[in-house]
Amino acid sequence: MSALILIVEDEPHLADVLEAYAKQEGFRSERAADGNTALTLYRAAKPDLVLLDIMLPGKNGLDVLRSIRADSATPVILVTARAEESDHIVGLELGADDYVVKPFRPREVMARVRAVLRRASAVLENGQDTPLRVGPLDIDRRAVSATVSGKELQLTPTEFRLLSHLAAAPGRAFTREELLEAALPDSDALERVVDAHLAGARRKLEAAGAAGLLHTVRGVGYRLSEG
Repeated sequence: MSALILIVEDEPHLADVLEAYAKQEGFRSERAADGNTALTLYRAAKPDLVLLDIMLPGKNGLDVLRSIRADSATPVILVTARAEESDHIVGLELGADDYVVKPFRPREVMARVRAVLRRASAVLENGQDTPLRVGPLDIDRRAVSATVSGKELQLTPTEFRLLSHLAAAPGRAFTREELLEAALPDSDALERVVDAHLAGARRKLEAAGAAGLLHTVRGVGYRLSEG
């Protein structure tokens, strides 16, 4: 069955266009024009991806994203008219997987949808099914599962890919460019996006009792180490 996309957009014309292009790409779709309806549909329909406008009546898109991330790693792409990088970073720190800025080309949005879905359900390459362990962190790439001392981490797909890449070479410092290519190869996101995703991963690691596992390497990027 084709992927189900939840389109959350309060401008009817834009919602019509996105829905038409989604159908053309072979996706199924549901629509919501405000935050509260979006959450109701999200819980009922269990979409494969949420295309989420930030500026919505009632509960805004960032609040909707917070609610989704409270109990789910469903891929989310933010759609925003705000050009300021800080707005994108806030959304990414909350767990969004990518973003597009209005005005946009619908085909570009669908390309992002395909890329995020592909990353979220990617078939593992040869040799990529070996479990990884760094200190109390265990990563099962075949099951797409990460645990700290047996406690499962609720990581977004992008957070999981970043931690997996770091855990494959513990102690090695990776540049932001390397991490961006590993986790978001089909995106034109800025390297700062890596900081936002890893900030979210760091909070989850610390909450699970693995403080100090993820290190920022000044002037370079990031590394995982046991000490």
